[in-house]
Amino acid sequence: MDGELISVGTEILLGNITNTNATFLSEMCARLGISIYYHTVVGDNEGRLRETLKQAWARSQVVIVTGGLGPTQDDLTKETAASMLGCKLVEDGHTKKRIETFFKEYLKIDSKKIPENNWKQALVPKGAKVIDNDNGTAPGLILEQNGKTLILLPGPPNEMKPMFQEAVYPYLHKNQPEVIYSQMVKICGVGESQVENDIKDLIRKQKNPTIAPYAKTGEVHLRITAKAKDEKEAKKLCKPIVREIKARFGKNIYTTEEEKTLEETVVELLANQNLTLATAESCTGGMLAARIVSVPGASRILKESFVTYSDRAKRKRLLVKKGTLAKEGAVSSKTAKEMAKGGCFTSGADVCVAITGIAGPDGGSKEKPVGTVFMACCYQGDINVKECHFAGDRNKIREYTTVNALILLRDALLQNFKKK
Repeated sequence: MDGELISVGTEILLGNITNTNATFLSEMCARLGISIYYHTVVGDNEGRLRETLKQAWARSQVVIVTGGLGPTQDDLTKETAASMLGCKLVEDGHTKKRIETFFKEYLKIDSKKIPENNWKQALVPKGAKVIDNDNGTAPGLILEQNGKTLILLPGPPNEMKPMFQEAVYPYLHKNQPEVIYSQMVKICGVGESQVENDIKDLIRKQKNPTIAPYAKTGEVHLRITAKAKDEKEAKKLCKPIVREIKARFGKNIYTTEEEKTLEETVVELLANQNLTLATAESCTGGMLAARIVSVPGASRILKESFVTYSDRAKRKRLLVKKGTLAKEGAVSSKTAKEMAKGGCFTSGADVCVAITGIAGPDGGSKEKPVGTVFMACCYQGDINVKECHFAGDRNKIREYTTVNALILLRDALLQNFKKK
C-alpha cells in the first residue's frame, strides 16, 4: 500500500515551527508497511490546498493530512477535502456535545459563551468516520472513496499523535491485506556511510524483508520489515537478516528493542554491574547528565554531576592541576583525564565520564579548531581518552559530543565486564 503526507500550515512554510508530524507519521507508516513516497507542505490557501489534495488523491491509496482543522477562517482542510470528494458537511451531534463539554470542564466557559466559530468543528463530511479528540476540540476524520482513504488530523502534535496511535493505526493495520512485522537494530559507534557500505549487499538483494536505514545523531538505526500471512511467518523472514546484521556489527549493536535508547542501555549496564556514575562536563553544560537522568531508575546509579565551565571550577571541583591547564589548556587530553579521575575521587563514584571541548562559534584556533573535543572515562582507576572533531553549529557539536560520551562509557563498561 502506498501513501503520502500533507502538512497544512503557512507557519511551517515560514519556518516558525518544525514539522515533527511528518517525521512521526512516516515512522508509523513504515511500521505498517505503507510506503510513503511524497511529503508535501502547503499553506493556508484554498486553491493551493485543493490542487495538492487532488494530486495526492490521484496517485496514492492513503493520504494523511495534518493541520487546518481549527475554528478560524484560514482553517480550510476539512471544507476543501469535502468539496473535492463531493461530500456535504453535516453537523455531528456527538462532536458538538464533546466541544461543549470541553469548554465547560476544561476552560470553564458556559455553552452560551462559546465563540460561534468553534461550532464549525462539529461539521463533518457526510459518511466520514469521526475520531474523538481527547486533547482538543477538532475531531479527526477518515473518509473512504473508491478504495482509497483520506485521513484528516489536527496539527498540534499533542492532539494528533494520540489520535493516530489509538484510532488510525489500528484502522490502517486492519485494512492491510498482509501482516507487517518490523524488527529494529540500533547501532552506535559506526558512521552512517560505513553502515550502509557494510550492508549494501543485503540492501541490493532485498525483497521481503526490506532494510531501511535511519541516521540519528551519532547512531544508525536499521528497520527490518517483513510482510507475510501472519506474524509468525513475518518474524521467521526477519530472523536470518537480523542474525546477519548482528554478526557484522557485533558489540556496536546496543539494542534490538524499538523504544530502548542508548542512555537506557548504559544505565542498565551500570545497574547490572552495581556501579555508580559521576559526570564532569564543560562544553556540553549538563547535556550528558540530562540524558542519563531521563532514564527511570537513574537515581540508582548517578551519584553526582559537575558542570565545570571555567578553569577555576575544574581546579576546585575536579582537582585538575593548575599546571595542566596552563601548559596543555582546558581542551586537552590531559585535562579530560584529570577531570574524569577527579570526578571519581570527589564524588566517590566507580565511574566518571568527563568532557571538555570547543563548541563554538568562537574559541577555536589552528591547533584546536571549533569542534575539537576530548572526553575521558575513568573506570575504577583505569582511564580511556578519546579525541573527536565534530562539524556543525554549537548545538550540533554538543549533541554529537554527548552521544559519543555515552558510547565511550558503554565501551568501557563492556570492556571491563569482559575482564571479570
